[in-house]
Amino acid sequence: MESNNIVIRKATSQDFDEIWEIFHQVISSGDTYPYSPQTTKEEAFDLWMAPDKDTYVGLLNNKIVGTYYIKANQPGLGSHVANAGYMVSQKYHGQGIGFTLAKHSIEEAKKLGYKAMQYNLVVSTNENAIKLWKKIGFQIIGTTPQGFNHASKGFVDTLIMHRFL
Repeated sequence: MESNNIVIRKATSQDFDEIWEIFHQVISSGDTYPYSPQTTKEEAFDLWMAPDKDTYVGLLNNKIVGTYYIKANQPGLGSHVANAGYMVSQKYHGQGIGFTLAKHSIEEAKKLGYKAMQYNLVVSTNENAIKLWKKIGFQIIGTTPQGFNHASKGFVDTLIMHRFL
């Protein structure tokens, strides 16, 4: 799929060096993902490229500038609801890449047979993500008080966001 000059395709293990650059950059700030800033490349591979995930990359001029995965939010009787995680290189923030990846993920989740999508841990201080998720139809359905230990703000709330597909 191509949108805004971004080509999105399934990720391969050969993509992981470029994914790792983005992953490491995103988690090192300690402000949006629960992964430890000390997560190793090998641990990150196991997390982001796990067999239970469909992982994708977004390319701009043949360079990976963003990535996301889709997986079942819960096993068994909860497996009709998808979960997803997204990361965009800081160099490319504000260029619509997150929006394009998110829209793509919704279409892919539908193709994979999911009926809804839910984000379990959206950090309440991540205003750009919250704005984006609302823009593409997600609603806040719950709050976990002090559910995230933000690197600079201490304990902050996390949001649970949901939308039907």
